[in-house]
Amino acid sequence: MKADIDLIIHILNKAGVKPTSNRILVLRTIIEMNRPVSLSDLENNLLTLEKSSIFRVLRLFLRKGVIHSIEDGKGLVRYEICTTDNTHVDDDMHVHFYCEACEKVFCFKTLHAPILELPEGFQVHAVNYMLKGLCPDCQAKKVSHR
Repeated sequence: MKADIDLIIHILNKAGVKPTSNRILVLRTIIEMNRPVSLSDLENNLLTLEKSSIFRVLRLFLRKGVIHSIEDGKGLVRYEICTTDNTHVDDDMHVHFYCEACEKVFCFKTLHAPILELPEGFQVHAVNYMLKGLCPDCQAKKVSHR
């Protein structure tokens, strides 16, 4: 998926983030990878940026609600673009799938994480709903090796 520069600038402006070249590069890469990405994924795709610069941009994007983070089930944090203006609404609380063979994370934006009623006094700030198993490609490889 090719990211349109005008769309990227619009997303950043709407979130109150000044569209610098580093921020545009990071957001464009997240959009174009079209899956939850790790800091390492971004480093490998943005060779002109240092890890600390990428991390600062990610922290800003998280704070401003441009992206949200998920833990992939193995302790690695991954990031993806928010589909709404608010990171704490149902559209961004969707199901993710972690393939235990290829270690890719897949987004199921149409499958919403279940909303639970918590006891009084508890407040949810984020939901990380991760399913684990084998993706279709890895299942096919497993079957063909029999």
